[in-house]
Amino acid sequence: MILRHRPDVIGIDLDGAGWVDVAGLLRAMKRHGRPMSRSRLEAVVAEDEKSRFTLSADGSRIRAAQGHSISLDLGLVPDIPPPVLYHGTARHHLNNIFAEGLQPQRRQFVHLSRDFEMARIVGSRHGKAVVLTVDCAGMSA
Repeated sequence: MILRHRPDVIGIDLDGAGWVDVAGLLRAMKRHGRPMSRSRLEAVVAEDEKSRFTLSADGSRIRAAQGHSISLDLGLVPDIPPPVLYHGTARHHLNNIFAEGLQPQRRQFVHLSRDFEMARIVGSRHGKAVVLTVDCAGMSA
């Protein structure tokens, strides 16, 4: 939540690309009753199967890699997408999706997954999961 949505909750500021000083983050977490050691933070980054966080090359800064609801420039460069990606959602969202298309809602981007199972897991967080197949090759063409 802190690095993707509400850095103000613990009194930190992200720079324009979402980075924050690791030492400052750890101090702020401790002040707000959520102490974490540097080694535990590094383990969270390394072990996260969704690669949610990125440490800078020198390890002095950290940012969330995806899913921001705040406006940032992550410096992502456009790339040719794979032929197909998947969007997991809850069944009760289908009417809106079919009427308005896929929308990022409170995030900067629509969440797409490379594999069906991950999309199903994402969709199941909000109700009965449905997975939509996105024809990226067709859109790109």
